[in-house]
Amino acid sequence: METDKRWLELYPDHIAKNVYYQADTLPQILRNAATEYPKHKAIHFMGKEMTFKSLYNKTLVLAAYLQKLGIKKGDRVAMMLPNIPQTVISFYAILQTGAIVVPVNPLYQEKEIEFMMKDSDAKAIITLDLLYNRVKNVQAETNLEHVIVTSIKDFLPFPKNVVYPFIQAKEQGKSPSITPSHSTHLFSSILKNKDANPLAVPLNFEEDIAILQYTGGTTGFPKGAILTHQNLISNTAMCRQWLYKMEKGKEKLLAIMPLFHVYGLMTVMVLSVMEIYTMILLPKFDATTALKTIDKQKPTVFPGAPTIYIGLLNHPDIEKYDLSSIKGAISGSAPLPMELIEKFQQKTGGKIVEGYGLTETSPVTHVNFLWDYEVVKGSIGVPWPGTDAAIFSLETGEPLLPGEIGELGIKGPQVMKGYWKNEAETNKVLKDGWLLTGDLAYMDEKGYFYIVDRKKDIIIASGFNIYPREVEEVLYEHPAVLEASVVGVKDSYRGETVKAFIVLQKGAELTEKELNQYMRSKIASYKVPRLYEFREELPKTAIGKVLRRQLKEETEAQIKSDSE
Repeated sequence: METDKRWLELYPDHIAKNVYYQADTLPQILRNAATEYPKHKAIHFMGKEMTFKSLYNKTLVLAAYLQKLGIKKGDRVAMMLPNIPQTVISFYAILQTGAIVVPVNPLYQEKEIEFMMKDSDAKAIITLDLLYNRVKNVQAETNLEHVIVTSIKDFLPFPKNVVYPFIQAKEQGKSPSITPSHSTHLFSSILKNKDANPLAVPLNFEEDIAILQYTGGTTGFPKGAILTHQNLISNTAMCRQWLYKMEKGKEKLLAIMPLFHVYGLMTVMVLSVMEIYTMILLPKFDATTALKTIDKQKPTVFPGAPTIYIGLLNHPDIEKYDLSSIKGAISGSAPLPMELIEKFQQKTGGKIVEGYGLTETSPVTHVNFLWDYEVVKGSIGVPWPGTDAAIFSLETGEPLLPGEIGELGIKGPQVMKGYWKNEAETNKVLKDGWLLTGDLAYMDEKGYFYIVDRKKDIIIASGFNIYPREVEEVLYEHPAVLEASVVGVKDSYRGETVKAFIVLQKGAELTEKELNQYMRSKIASYKVPRLYEFREELPKTAIGKVLRRQLKEETEAQIKSDSE
């Protein structure tokens, strides 16, 4: 099917219209980095640094140990770790053996861990001492044969590694006493064997699976997206082309986005190795720590999410810190308000743009241009090099014209092979090589794309289609509003009605009446929320995406309770 690729006319000369990359697997790109740039700093973590040669050697030692435990090509090995050096080491070590990485959110509780281990049929897991009990409590219900345990202090410099037990006991609770056994192994002990080398495992760039990346599960049970080495390498190569002002071997990347999510995984662990960037790892997002790190370490690349940027820009002491090192930031996971773009660029002098992607696309498909044009308000930008996109009619399935709203479809080398052991769900979203995203969108006359909303999130009130994102964007324009989310709730008269959840700026005051008057002056009356709820915070996923489904369920439960 021939599609309308008018966005290619917007591409500046610096960006190729297709994507170019070597057919190197993920372990191969790390070997290349260690060979060509052995002394270059690969990781900075809380004051301790590691070169690419040291990183690569550690992956070889761990890979050899995994093989000794019986891990072979095609086996699944889970990682439940925050942003620490062990995560990077484990990721590349697992891939060295030909096994498949299963990233797990460290915030997951036993029920969620058990589901993922059963669904992926993982043979081993690498986790943190603080999370060990959660894993042990479900191990008997799974096929996990081995648990490898590490601690944050293992890679902290002196004296931080000495005071860590005190900090841990004071702030997080004391970790369990872990005794090595035939099924429990200590990460620190494994790495003491510095001379181990794994057996070479041939990998097929196009066909072999690199990771099973599970979707968030906010719409039911999580599904494991099958992502190959080609999926991740091609998407990273697209990113590299987009960041053409960044110089190979000369940039530092601030790694706040969680590495257990494919966005952090691609923009940190793969991009940094491919482009010889230094990864500045932060194990969790804390605005003060992040500002101090930017001020001191001078990162130049900063992938993130709106909630992270909001947290930094609204910090009361932001004027104390120098943020001018940041050249570029690509934001994902949620809409990026124009006010935030302007404030970020004013504070840093760098550019920030909104992008779009899905777990199923490794993950990025669209981004605004960083340096060549002004940011287009409300747009997710244009497809990346080598990526095709089209808007399909919900009724006929045929491609639509510019300006017409339909379902966004994606085609390209970054699109997943399917869902793990789930042919039915795979067939729902993969059609003739196209991934149907479930997002309603349109393309304008120039070739810029706009997400209207999730297909499932449309609110139908009195026969009118209302898109939550449109209402949220108007709410964000009010100076007192820090965060906003809109959902549809059942209404006996209108079918559904609009409810808005609001978090106010610190120190701001705003009444429901004032906000309602403001909204009526901005959008059609049928789109104006009938219900408002002011909150201290909104529930979010680990990457900062607001959980609309949870807000909707809470509201419906409250309505039911009130009626009883």
